[in-house]
Amino acid sequence: MNEEKEKNISEVLNLIGYGLAKFDLEFVKEFGFTTKTAFNQYVVDLGLADTVKAVSNRQDSFDPYFDNGRKGWWQRKQREHIKLFIDSLFGNENVKGFANIVKLYIVDYDSNIDLKVEKITPITTSKVRQMKETGNEAEFYFMQNYKTVQQFENGNLEDARLWSDGYDFQIEIAKNYLLAEVKGVSKSSGNIRMTEKEYQKAQEFSNNYFLVVVSNLINTPKMTIIENPLREIEFEIKPTIPKVTLEYHSKSIKW
Repeated sequence: MNEEKEKNISEVLNLIGYGLAKFDLEFVKEFGFTTKTAFNQYVVDLGLADTVKAVSNRQDSFDPYFDNGRKGWWQRKQREHIKLFIDSLFGNENVKGFANIVKLYIVDYDSNIDLKVEKITPITTSKVRQMKETGNEAEFYFMQNYKTVQQFENGNLEDARLWSDGYDFQIEIAKNYLLAEVKGVSKSSGNIRMTEKEYQKAQEFSNNYFLVVVSNLINTPKMTIIENPLREIEFEIKPTIPKVTLEYHSKSIKW
């Protein structure tokens, strides 16, 4: 199984586990089933899990975060960042809306699967795209856990992603400003890339510029902190295909 397909399956199973833990049988009914056993077997039949137990285990890993009467796997805290990430995107969805999003993911995984997916809003489409981006999950994990990093533990975090200026976050520590660029890697190994703007910012700020690599996102995330990454990592320059940007101008209008 290739890495992208494995990541897609992991995302779908996380959404299913979240849905089962949060909505219980109401979630199952949205797929036309009356018992979790039947639904879990359906997930196995779709090829999303090897066994019914694997689906139950995924629910167990989310149970501790919901007031549903089940204890789940309290020791498996690595799911917390995933639960919070899903909350940030789809936490306000009711059971019908959330189940529809899960159906969309399943159909995206295999277009031959016969599931009726209701039309979703443009903003939900954008949120689904956010969920699929490894970098977004890594950034969210960093925001939740940056104080566990020795260099940042006493700092105040400011989100700079909106500005697209070569770094994701600014951390102020005793009137000193550190910049952090976050990269996500699905497994425990994999390559990363820096944009030209990120590379330039790393040159400009050198020891105050940190590359944060959140790896193994599919299982138990790990943060690796690299101060002055251009000194520590060898990067190969690879040209990109130039992209022509179009602008659309109106005629002069009296407003």
